Amino acid sequence: MSSDRRTKDTMPLAVSDEPRVSGSRPDSGSSCVVGVEADKLVRIASLAEQFNDAQITEDARSAAERIAEGRFYVACVGQFKRGKSTLLNALIGEPILPSGVVPVTAVPTILRFGENLGARVRLRSGEWTEIAITDIEEYVSEVRNPENSKGVAGLEVFVPSPLLAEGMCFVDTPGLGSVFAGNTAATHAFLPHIDAAIVVIGADPPIAGEELALVESVAKEIPNILFVLNKADRVTGPERDAAVSFTRQVLAKRLQHPVASIFEISALEQLDQGGSQRDWAQLVDALEQLVQQSSRQLIRDAEDRSVRRLSSQLLVVVREERDALTRPFDESERRIGQLREIVSQAEQSLNDLGYLFSGEQQRLSKTVGDRRDAFLKSVRDVAHRELSSALKSLPRKNGPRYRRSAMRAAQDVARNHTMPWLETEKIKGEEAYRKIAKRFTDLTTDFLSKTRGIRTELEYLPKELDAEQDFRTRSEFQFYEYIVLAIPASPVRYIADLVLGAIRAHSVIDAAAHDFLDLLLETNSERVRNDLEKRVTESRRHLEAEIRSVLRELSAVAERALARARTAHAAGAPSVESSLKRLAGIEAELARLSGAEVSHPEHS
Repeated sequence: MSSDRRTKDTMPLAVSDEPRVSGSRPDSGSSCVVGVEADKLVRIASLAEQFNDAQITEDARSAAERIAEGRFYVACVGQFKRGKSTLLNALIGEPILPSGVVPVTAVPTILRFGENLGARVRLRSGEWTEIAITDIEEYVSEVRNPENSKGVAGLEVFVPSPLLAEGMCFVDTPGLGSVFAGNTAATHAFLPHIDAAIVVIGADPPIAGEELALVESVAKEIPNILFVLNKADRVTGPERDAAVSFTRQVLAKRLQHPVASIFEISALEQLDQGGSQRDWAQLVDALEQLVQQSSRQLIRDAEDRSVRRLSSQLLVVVREERDALTRPFDESERRIGQLREIVSQAEQSLNDLGYLFSGEQQRLSKTVGDRRDAFLKSVRDVAHRELSSALKSLPRKNGPRYRRSAMRAAQDVARNHTMPWLETEKIKGEEAYRKIAKRFTDLTTDFLSKTRGIRTELEYLPKELDAEQDFRTRSEFQFYEYIVLAIPASPVRYIADLVLGAIRAHSVIDAAAHDFLDLLLETNSERVRNDLEKRVTESRRHLEAEIRSVLRELSAVAERALARARTAHAAGAPSVESSLKRLAGIEAELARLSGAEVSHPEHS
């Protein structure tokens, strides 16, 4: 979402609480982070620990560790199936990261320097565990770890790559627009930790709307973005030129400044053949220059961003505790009760909003359905005549062979009529999806604005949603062949077809082929509506769940603050006064650390 709020699903970065993989560069460990550059973050971690806020503590220690070690993150981002993992494999010269698999799960993978190859994984429930390089896919593949069911919190790979020897780390992020909504969310959750980015685009389409939105978000925080057009070997020169020209235009318009270079490469070609294919040498040179000329500045900027973000998060906790101490208990309890009620009402409002939105979704579904019915009416008779003509030209001696040929003919006829229509409808469906996404995000932004205005505690809610970032799920268009129906494996059917062929009763198979054609036309034309409904439903579900999570966290913060206030009041007035002094000091210190001004709202 377009805000700087905390998210529970943000992947904690590497916090060392045990020795590294054998042969890798040593680090300082989470409990003894060193280095002047990390002092502010170490202090924030210490302060957060006083408030028992494990998330801020862990994030601050993690950021402090990598700042102290001089590590900076270059994230490889882009649309699903752009070849990001293959590109990183080519950059490190080793086919280590799984590629060509069904989408990686919601786990960014960090590639960092190590004298020897190695990998380690951390589950949410435990510490880092060394794993074999060959086992990486067990944790990052959607097939082996569906919806991150193994609870992977982090995965690091150590590589003896000269490119990484001076502190640069590559981050392989899940693809945007994956059908698995958690993947896109994981990429956006990782954005605050990015110090530079490699944006991987393609030629078809050159750059998608959600990629543009991501680039815009990244560019607001970091200036170092490299653009790579991958799979350049799969398109012609004119197609590449057109893709690069189009990408330059849309990027310049979105970012409001021209893009210097777009490197045309083929990561797979480079990995297989080596050498300096296409713009490969220029890409590597740009990364080396990033290390040599900008690494210290990148690390300082990373510290500044982390300090601002984590100080802001901790200030919310500090102020809630201060307010709990200065208010009478009955008022605090009433406020918490009111907050619970507001959260409950907000959740109900989300449900009501969902019903309102469902009406629009149904109207859109009817429009798409009407177009589908009109399409079927216009092609059905023509398609059946074409199939009848095709069947007459087929050899009819062998019954089973004739069935296979007849079913293939039905597939060909259905494909020839359906695919052009599907391509047109795909464009219309994408436009409809964008409109409905904008409508829902506008409604939700308005709801959040009204909710924030009710209580100061709710100012922490996101201020604005982005239809491209917060409401996106990948389309799953494909032509259904129904191979099992076309070529059944049943021995009974095989024998029956032998008999039908022998008695020259091919009309039975002809009728089956025409029925099969109807099935292909009906089911494939229905794909447009099903695809749109699935994308909208999945996107809405994920966004609503995220908002509910933030609302519930706000209630939890208030309740923890009240519990600590009770403890202080039980110890007497001096304890309360001491606690207030301590909180004022912490608030002032956080403001100094982040360069923000301290505000002292009045309390009733």
